[in-house]
Amino acid sequence: MIGPEQLAPVVRDALDRAGLPDRAPTFERPRQREHGDWSTNVALTLAKPVGRSPRDIAQAIIDHLGTVDGVHEIDVAGPGFINFHVARDALGDVVRQIVTAGAEWGRSQRASGAVNVEFVSANPTGPLHMGHGRQAAVGDALANLLEAVGWDVTREYYFNDAGRQMRLFSDSVTAVSRGEEPPEDGYHGAYISDVVDEIERDGGTDDLGEAAYERILGRITGTLDAMRVHFDVFFGERALHPDGVAKALAALGDHVYTADGATWLRTTSFGDDKDRVLIRSDGEPTYFAADCAYMADKFSRGFDRLIYVLGSDHHGYIKRLEAIADAFGYDRDRIEIVMHQFVNLFRGGAPVRMSKRTGEMVTFDELLEEVGTDAARYTFLRYSRDVPIDFDLEAVVQADRANPVYYVQYSSARIAGIMRTAHEAGLQPSNIDDADLALLDTDAEQELIRVLSTYPEVVALAADERAPQRIARYAERLAEHFHRFYTECQVVGDDRDLSTARYWLVVAARQTLVNALGLLGVTAPERM
Repeated sequence: MIGPEQLAPVVRDALDRAGLPDRAPTFERPRQREHGDWSTNVALTLAKPVGRSPRDIAQAIIDHLGTVDGVHEIDVAGPGFINFHVARDALGDVVRQIVTAGAEWGRSQRASGAVNVEFVSANPTGPLHMGHGRQAAVGDALANLLEAVGWDVTREYYFNDAGRQMRLFSDSVTAVSRGEEPPEDGYHGAYISDVVDEIERDGGTDDLGEAAYERILGRITGTLDAMRVHFDVFFGERALHPDGVAKALAALGDHVYTADGATWLRTTSFGDDKDRVLIRSDGEPTYFAADCAYMADKFSRGFDRLIYVLGSDHHGYIKRLEAIADAFGYDRDRIEIVMHQFVNLFRGGAPVRMSKRTGEMVTFDELLEEVGTDAARYTFLRYSRDVPIDFDLEAVVQADRANPVYYVQYSSARIAGIMRTAHEAGLQPSNIDDADLALLDTDAEQELIRVLSTYPEVVALAADERAPQRIARYAERLAEHFHRFYTECQVVGDDRDLSTARYWLVVAARQTLVNALGLLGVTAPERM
């Protein structure tokens, strides 16, 4: 497919021949189809330096372009945009490229380096809730996208298995085991009793708190497995005490000071709203001290970039993490915080706040049991992470076109069904190079190919913007264009050459949809 990589050097050569200043042109997809496949504003950027109108410059560039392979028309639009219309017969090369690339279609090596993506990181003191579910989907899809553009990605889960919260958790399970109420500031969920009962059924233990912690952590990893989220590293806070924290404080040097019996980090020097306590007056390290040691540990493992995926209730962590990086002397641009908004649960339009099982907040396990992994992941990823989600338990499982996840998966199954029908009719071409793809010249075929051709751009943009929703919306757009193609074009007919060409277009469409849904961690079924 003709794109910016092919067009940019051609335009620069034309600038030289026209006696115009050299300029690296940028290209974008025109919003209106009649404006072609690619557009550049290079003429507008040169108007002031050369003292000529943009349209005059644009025409001079076109006059010196000559014939461009794969382009059948070049014109000037608006104030001076140069539009390129890709030749219809050149679009067949897109189909060939997709089929040849297979699972690699859309992937690139435009980025390089090692990146650590930390997400979920819920304390092992209770089950995962809806917010954790959204973060699991966002973090995993983001990691998939980064891998798709060339990053070496490590998925990491950090859990606080030390400190006050773990002591409260241990005190809570111990109290329940004695038939007492947990501490007022402890943990009161029904799951505490469930864990205690489970441990006692298995023969009990001398360290009830530790056993309960291990059970809860096991439940969390089980929930993540059901969500198809798998981590490369589980990192516990205990590993940072005492040596890691001590080394971190020493490395922070003059930015550490003592006041009121406590040890502080002067984070206000780096944009934080107040200095942060590292060691309390009683000698106990804070979670912030562990955060410092944890960042130092990550960088010591050779990561070029650290990405933290956090809920919007952790907005205050942004300045703190940046301040830690500055205090250590790391480039704060190597630290990135990706935030997401909350999830509101509904059933048939009515809010759902209580769990039928526990009488408390609905756990993420319960959500997965009711709607399934595909519906949960797709719904979480279909929306920008910057907006809250109203998750309706009934709507996301409806088997109709109004339900996006059903519509996209049904399109996958329909495409697979067309391929089966073609095989049953004896159409099983083995080599796409023998197909006459120039026969794919109807508007429906051409527009479907154009949508397919944009997939690598969508992947790159979704990765750059940390925006998995772009992949979901692309999948829906692809499904719509395939539906139009399927409605207007009979795949298996009397003309074998045309049938063969259309068969390969179907294969290309399915491959692209499979690849897109794979980035979201959603299955592309062959039957529904």
